Amino acid sequence: MVEDLSILDRKANPPDLTLTYGKELDQVADVRYGLRGAQLPLVVVVHGGFWKPQYDRAHAEAMSSALAQAGWTVLTLEYRRVPGQPDATLDDMAQALAALPAKVEQHNGKLLLLGHSAGGHLVLWAAARRAAPQLQGVIALAPAADLRLAHRLQLSEGAVQRFLGVDPAERPDADPMRLPAPAVAVSIVQGALDQVVPPAVAHSYCGAFPETRLVELADTGHFALIDPATRAWPVVVEELRRLSARIF
Repeated sequence: MVEDLSILDRKANPPDLTLTYGKELDQVADVRYGLRGAQLPLVVVVHGGFWKPQYDRAHAEAMSSALAQAGWTVLTLEYRRVPGQPDATLDDMAQALAALPAKVEQHNGKLLLLGHSAGGHLVLWAAARRAAPQLQGVIALAPAADLRLAHRLQLSEGAVQRFLGVDPAERPDADPMRLPAPAVAVSIVQGALDQVVPPAVAHSYCGAFPETRLVELADTGHFALIDPATRAWPVVVEELRRLSARIF
């Protein structure tokens, strides 16, 4: 299918606040407060872009703004994306989740992670590493969940090896498939027509971790999952509502 890429450049409401969690330029996160934020978990949005430096949190503006309008307080995370230096990215995930939630007002003290594509890989990694004690659930949208398979498929012309700097077999610690099962509820939302991160990757992860909830959407590609103007978006919101309800 032909992907609609307009979401990558779409602007939305500016953040209410930008926080830092380190001294590096990319160690920042945007906060948008939701009308029901005090009653709901904090949603941490982790953008995708195959870990490439040219893709940053700007393309997650529209989804973050839509989630805040739907009620949640949203923290949109930026992180270092340096080819061949995966530990910078992984360390940023761990450091941000340890430091930032306590600095954000208007949430109930619980945490949900929502990541797309490479961001889906990162939220699954964080869940497996138990990076935040407040974490109650994870939603991964078309995640690069199995790095070895994504490498064999040569997604984005070898994005996995560019990210890791080595064959993924040499970095099992970076691969959610080679880590313990998350101790929290995990949902994967996957477009059946996604050619950027095809359904086989999500299926592989769910085969290894059968407790994972898989929601596969017909006639849906890769970017529709982060676009509030698509028919796929209400499914994403409903998964967040479902995980939010599990907490109470």
